[in-house]
Amino acid sequence: MAISLRGLLEHDELDLRPMTEHAHRDDMVITWSAITELLDPSKFLTGREIVLTTGVRQKTKAAQREFVRVLAANDAVALGFGTGLEHASVPEATITAAREVGLPVFEVPYQIPFAAITRLIAEAMNADHLKRVENLLKSHQKLARSLLSSDLDSMLDELSRMLGTSVALSLHGEVISGDYEPEGTWHELPVATGLRDKCILHLAEPYVHDPVVDYAQSLIGLEMANKSRLRASQRQANGQVLADLAAGTLVGADAAGRLGALGLNPQREHSVILVQASSQAERLQTLPLPADLSSQVSAIMEGRLAVIVAHSKVQLSIKHLDEYLEAAGISARVGYGGRYSNTTGIRWSYFEALESLRHGERINVPTKLSLTSLLLAARDVPLQDLAAEALGPLQDFDSTHDSDLLLTLREYLNRDGSVGAVAEALGLHRNTVRYRMQQISELSGYDPNVTSDRVQLWIALSALELG
Repeated sequence: MAISLRGLLEHDELDLRPMTEHAHRDDMVITWSAITELLDPSKFLTGREIVLTTGVRQKTKAAQREFVRVLAANDAVALGFGTGLEHASVPEATITAAREVGLPVFEVPYQIPFAAITRLIAEAMNADHLKRVENLLKSHQKLARSLLSSDLDSMLDELSRMLGTSVALSLHGEVISGDYEPEGTWHELPVATGLRDKCILHLAEPYVHDPVVDYAQSLIGLEMANKSRLRASQRQANGQVLADLAAGTLVGADAAGRLGALGLNPQREHSVILVQASSQAERLQTLPLPADLSSQVSAIMEGRLAVIVAHSKVQLSIKHLDEYLEAAGISARVGYGGRYSNTTGIRWSYFEALESLRHGERINVPTKLSLTSLLLAARDVPLQDLAAEALGPLQDFDSTHDSDLLLTLREYLNRDGSVGAVAEALGLHRNTVRYRMQQISELSGYDPNVTSDRVQLWIALSALELG
């Protein structure tokens, strides 16, 4: 370790002679030695060094006393006074002043070069630095070994033992690993994952920075990034299975086998949760799930995140998921289906969840499946083409003329074709509503007053909203 004042004075080869009491600073570590003949070397002192001088310019007692006061004011560890050149012995004024301010003074005999003292301090500092580097490398190896041989929890346990304090890891405000007590005081450090995840490493106070923490942050960031890439890959693969199930191309024993490979037991009841975040769909591919959903099977289907939930507390999990998404900065809608058993039950729950998203709320509860929703779920029905053909002209007209034909059509269909109800809801005159409905008929080619055309427009508008 770096040399202390006691270690320096007790070194046999130097023959340094203490001139004052120094017990109060015996264990103080010396950071360096400054050799100076200036009367005021304060500009060149950084603190915790010993100052070596021969006192060439200290001709008077006043100068000797002032020199001592300058060293004490700048937190020097001790004064080494070289004798045999300008002064035969350490000046009495220097010793007296040093006792007054509590600064240790030792004599450096003429035959002892200042360079020998400096070299000894440098060698001790170098040995101390080398030891710290070796210990740090060993700590790095321990952390990496615990992560590779086990998991992130094991690595955090090892880090906790190294630091002698509790350690925890949170993601978007939810603790995902470690021993975290909310009432405690914690030092928080961000972890870079390469994604837009708010990952925080928590270290219980009192905490003094340790270089091993920097390495731990890097390891955690890499592990989280690797998990995200694996999660995205698994969700894409899972999504293909669920897409086949929803399309009806995967049935019977084949369906049970492929779902079983995902970790699902078709004999149990399951509910499907769907998360739709149109502007941030790419984040759903890698987003970790809250603790109560993290063990459930998740998948990506048509840009939506699907979670197949086996437990019965679905509403509570959805509430947690909504709060979690908000903390992650993801604006999303969440819908879910009922709980059913068997492979057909998972398919049915998926359709119900898809239907519920049409309600447009943050959290959407399932309702009875309609013929419309089943048509929208069919992959071989070109509903998006129908929507584009029927409603594309309305969208173009609204964009060009800043009108509200689509909004008027939606209100008209939702209010059973009542012109008066639409006028009241939109704050319009009835004749304005009638005129808009005439425009809709002319632009789309479908007359909302005709039942068959009204059905076409309803399906097209539903397809447009979900698409």
